[in-house]
Amino acid sequence: MARKKISKTFWKTLEPLFPQATVSPQGGRPRVDDHAALNGILFVLQTGIPWEDLPQELGFGSGMTCWRRLRDWQASGLWQRLHRALLTKLHEHDQIDWTRASIDGASGAQPPGGEQTGPNPTDRGKKGSKRHLIVDRRGLPLALCVTGANRHDSIVFEALVDALPAIPGRRGRPRRRPDKLHADKGYDFKRCRQHLRKRGIVARIARRGIESTERLGKHRWVVERTHAWLAAFGKLRVRFERRLDTHLALLTLACAIICARCVDRFC
Repeated sequence: MARKKISKTFWKTLEPLFPQATVSPQGGRPRVDDHAALNGILFVLQTGIPWEDLPQELGFGSGMTCWRRLRDWQASGLWQRLHRALLTKLHEHDQIDWTRASIDGASGAQPPGGEQTGPNPTDRGKKGSKRHLIVDRRGLPLALCVTGANRHDSIVFEALVDALPAIPGRRGRPRRRPDKLHADKGYDFKRCRQHLRKRGIVARIARRGIESTERLGKHRWVVERTHAWLAAFGKLRVRFERRLDTHLALLTLACAIICARCVDRFC
């Protein structure tokens, strides 16, 4: 993956979303510039190096400074605002395909310990966590959450569907519901279908013992590709963050980067 800095033009669109920094009246060291700190966070996210190994010669500040900035911006809701702002930009240019959406989860390894982790049944019971995604027809990430690797995909189905953001940008009410939602057999439960029906979404959930594996991937493969895009970020290939908030921050930032690539290409 290319290790590019944030361009000045792109930074101008992001800067208004950042919270105002407060300067200590007692003085002290000058605060690391937000632009430099964001580049440091992106460098760690893309390469997967430990925070403390961030090269000082890059001029991004120390690794712990970047980690603290990541944590504080997550607490302020910055990464969620950034993701939604990019989705809004895409919606303005009619680049979100609401005709079909797909949901799926993907497990990842993690060193022992941390919030929302559990024994991974597909990896000899080793500690791990699972990320759950809803994407549009082309694979743009719309909503995400994290659970332990031992949690069944359907456990978070209702909460994840309800977490779809209301995205403005076009005439009429903000859009937040796809026309159809595709899911594999792991979501083949009556309550999942009822939840979609109440929200006016057509359920395309594969039925156990009826539909063949060959038919499942016709529309749902895009969510698996998005999971692969996320795994291409070195810091997300293995979950190194013990804290759930910083792990969610990196995931949300990675989703925003995927959306930003589409903004650069289509908008």
